[in-house]
Amino acid sequence: MTQKAHRDYQDGFAGRIGWGKRPALLLVDVCNAYWNDASPLDTKSNPASAAAPASIAKLVSAARQGKTPLIWTRVEYTKPDMSDAGLFYSKVPLLKLFQVGCGNGLESWYPGLEPAAGEVVVPKRYPSAFFGTDLAAQLQSCNVDTVIICGVVGEACGDLSPAVHKANLSDINAKMADVVSEDEAIQKLQAGWN
Repeated sequence: MTQKAHRDYQDGFAGRIGWGKRPALLLVDVCNAYWNDASPLDTKSNPASAAAPASIAKLVSAARQGKTPLIWTRVEYTKPDMSDAGLFYSKVPLLKLFQVGCGNGLESWYPGLEPAAGEVVVPKRYPSAFFGTDLAAQLQSCNVDTVIICGVVGEACGDLSPAVHKANLSDINAKMADVVSEDEAIQKLQAGWN
């Protein structure tokens, strides 16, 4: 896509939703598998992804400081034959890394980025944290009106491919959410619920 075409695309989309008054921090799949040399899913070759855990740590600290709710998701499969992964497993056999009790340690939380007592953990089986989970109900029961997603804060996400990373953020910002800076997110998280 040319720069002009990209600008035209962004001009036609990418309106701002803005901030509500009751944010929550949603941490999606902050696990060892994505930042570990022994993992086939390691994303550290992308500098933006390699830097993501440090950004996520700042967001977690800000949320806890502001007493903003934190909700963590993690991929988790419990059936020995991986049948609880459905067709997704046929497409991505590496999902076996997330089988409970497999003993590889890659499914565990990234060191230093673990849920604290009282923080909600939502197990999931598919890429979306909402599909087949009670995440929406959890957010509603907490009366949350703004979700800050580690994956939508630009510095707090990553992908193996820098091009895919950039394209995903651009598409999310154009159609589904406001991609915000780490500084803006930290400010809102520290402020908590007014």
